Amino acid sequence: MGASGWEYFVPYREDLEGALQQLRQEVFASGDYYWVNGGDWLPEGERAAPPQSLEELWADELVQESGTHSILDIFRVVGPGDTPDYSTVEPVTAEEARELLGTGKLTRAHVKDFDVFPRSRCAVLHDESGTPREICFWGHSGD
Repeated sequence: MGASGWEYFVPYREDLEGALQQLRQEVFASGDYYWVNGGDWLPEGERAAPPQSLEELWADELVQESGTHSILDIFRVVGPGDTPDYSTVEPVTAEEARELLGTGKLTRAHVKDFDVFPRSRCAVLHDESGTPREICFWGHSGD
């Protein structure tokens, strides 16, 4: 199948980890992710019922191999000094934003240019007055 790109916007909150976990719960509850055992490509009699929890989802070996092609594949926000990996999202720093996009306060208008940041990332987005309004999570995941 190959990796899939994804992008989510949530209301701003200072706790990026809390925002990520709430988003993951909302996406799981909505069913808006790739469920390898319930796909349309399987005959109806072979499709498994959707998992009832994130723990149940990730206990499945096929899900561990193929992922969900969504924010559910991201388990935590890395902090300063942590090494990002496949299952993490790294916040864009003001220094990176200034260096790569010419401003320390990103807005929705900058989202189209976020491909300059490597890996799965998150960024606080500000309004015209510089007040934080949203968090954008974006990246690629899945097999």
